[in-house]
Amino acid sequence: MSPYEQCPQQRPRVVIDPAFKADAPARYAELRKLGPIHPAEFHLGLKGWLVVGYDLAREALTHPALLKDSSPAAEALAAAGYVLNKPSVGLGAQMMETDPPEHTRLRRLAAAAFTPRRTTDMAPRVEQIAHQLIDAMPPTGEIDLVEAFNAPLPATVIAELLGIPRRHHQDFRRWAGQALRVASPEHRTALASLHELLARLIADKRRHPQDDLLSALVAVRDQEDGRLSEEELVGTAMMLIVAGHESTVHLLGNSVLALLRHPEQLALLRRRPDLLPGAVEEFLRHDTSVERSTSRYAAHDLELAGVPIPRGSMVVVALGSAGHDAPQPEGGGGAVLDVTRPGARHLAFGHGIHYCLGAPLARLEATIALRTLLDRVPELELAAEPDSLDWIGSGIIRGVLSLPVRYREIRPSSV
Repeated sequence: MSPYEQCPQQRPRVVIDPAFKADAPARYAELRKLGPIHPAEFHLGLKGWLVVGYDLAREALTHPALLKDSSPAAEALAAAGYVLNKPSVGLGAQMMETDPPEHTRLRRLAAAAFTPRRTTDMAPRVEQIAHQLIDAMPPTGEIDLVEAFNAPLPATVIAELLGIPRRHHQDFRRWAGQALRVASPEHRTALASLHELLARLIADKRRHPQDDLLSALVAVRDQEDGRLSEEELVGTAMMLIVAGHESTVHLLGNSVLALLRHPEQLALLRRRPDLLPGAVEEFLRHDTSVERSTSRYAAHDLELAGVPIPRGSMVVVALGSAGHDAPQPEGGGGAVLDVTRPGARHLAFGHGIHYCLGAPLARLEATIALRTLLDRVPELELAAEPDSLDWIGSGIIRGVLSLPVRYREIRPSSV
């Protein structure tokens, strides 16, 4: 038995800081060699457990005693002389931070408005937005792809889907980008600003309903005997914006960066654009933008992989690490990028009752955006050394703050 297996509690805590996040795939690979779960320190000095193995990740994400309710953690910390203060302004009352039966009710009501048909109907508009953004690029030269393409595309899609007026789009994009960066000074202000904007828009949609998602959510709240409270309505809209927007921004960025670092895979995908839907699954596995799950808390003393987890302990699942550890249908995996991989297994959208409601929209956007970009911008190259790129330093999102690229031409649209 290894020293790790004998006493994992005495191992040094893994500190999830900006240096770790910038080098996350390699750091997780080292951790997986030692075991599937590790003591860790997260933002604001919060301590808990980090799950890095695929099998244990699936178990943790569905464990009946790992809940979103942080009351046991607050009690445990208070007994040790600490206080777990939840911010006064967050994503609000929404399903990502609730347990059944509240989660079941909130998810059912949100799903009633966020329908598969509503997502599918967005495809032509997503393609149009992608072409418009490429049309606005210089005909040749160097740009920041995050600013020019990756960020505005999903921001425009979710803003139009919700029915946010164009005059608010610029502020909305900025606030959505800041909201999940928990260690940034803009984090709380961005959340408060989004909350205020959505509350005003919801009041307006109630007076003047339109064919958009906010109006549909209002209708669920008003026509279903008030089963979606006003705060839950705002919280659900904020969740769709923050979780859906920022994760797709960096799914695009991580995908393009992976291709630029693997030119043979880029060339193959240019020759075989039919591979794109499967390639998107491989990008989600290879370097997912949602690096870690949101927190869960032990409702009572339990064990994970034989490791005692005391009541009130925080448990976080490294979704990106699990993708590298997942058994693949035809073998391989890990850090190897293979856009021809059939049915890549990953946990990028979570697992169990908190599986991402917006997964179909993210897949749709990524497939259309990448197809359009690769078709119209040939000879795309990275315009910086990979080691010089600045990565998001806090929170659950993994991605670069900017992605400098160069190209020689932009092909005209065939649409």
